[in-house]
Amino acid sequence: MDEQSSMYELEFPGPAVSDTDGNGPVLIHALDGYADAGHALRLLREHLKDNLNTELVASFDVDELIDYRSRRPSMTFEDGFSGVDEPELNLYAVRDGAGRPFLLLAGAEPDLRWEGFVTAVAGLAERFGVRSVVGLHAIPMAVPHTRPVSVTGHGNKPELRTDLRAWDGAMRLPGSAAGLLELRMADKGYDTLGLSVHVPHYLAQNDYPEAVLGLLGALRSTVGVQLPDGDLPVEAAELREQIDAQVSSSAEITSVVEALEKQYDEAAHAAQPRELLIADGEAIPTGDDLASEFEAFLAEQAGDEQGDDGEGRPGDESGS
Repeated sequence: MDEQSSMYELEFPGPAVSDTDGNGPVLIHALDGYADAGHALRLLREHLKDNLNTELVASFDVDELIDYRSRRPSMTFEDGFSGVDEPELNLYAVRDGAGRPFLLLAGAEPDLRWEGFVTAVAGLAERFGVRSVVGLHAIPMAVPHTRPVSVTGHGNKPELRTDLRAWDGAMRLPGSAAGLLELRMADKGYDTLGLSVHVPHYLAQNDYPEAVLGLLGALRSTVGVQLPDGDLPVEAAELREQIDAQVSSSAEITSVVEALEKQYDEAAHAAQPRELLIADGEAIPTGDDLASEFEAFLAEQAGDEQGDDGEGRPGDESGS
């Protein structure tokens, strides 16, 4: 056993991951820890597991990859410690709505041994005949919740992006395991695609199902996986009603949202929209205040439901 294969444990017998024509699957990765605004990646993983046939393929040894002191897991204390929410990083085989399989690499982003992790994933991709690799990201942006969710695409195969907006120009960003995975898999000859959904920065700390719908739509249009929306449209509409109610109750919030709308509309019609869409703390001076007010509002709405399951989703305003 090589060093990289010792990072994970394969399920035996594993599920079949090729379609009826013998074509290899798409590998989709959604890793926590770097860019998960609106908890979109966590919500997407939960949504796929709840609505599609999902089987475990391999589980990574997180004890080798996670720095627990940088991301301390929650523990339950009841007259003594009685439980711990251990991080997970797993590879799943998922069958889409048409019965075609794809692979989902989901869970905690490794803190350690990124190169070894990427080599291990590449080994699994080769083992299962993966044909393309798609990375998912959810990033906070200076965009309003009143406009359609936008998704930018990147990667080594521009034709995969269909009509998605692409970044214009070069940037230097903090590194991530997901970014390194895209880079190294492209070097190995795989078709790579990154999908980044834009989440209103004032809602980045709250569940935002609209962002999940944006990612699902982008996956359908780019790599052809058939993914159901399920209850997400209803959840998104309910949240939108709550947010709109809060906006209408505050002249200050209304003015900031209107400024974001103006910025978004100008960007949508600009020849080079990138600069207008990048979140800029100075472009909207009251953005932090808006975020604080919304977070407090949504935390209050979610109070009862947090007490039940700790997920922090907006609950009923009456508290009943």
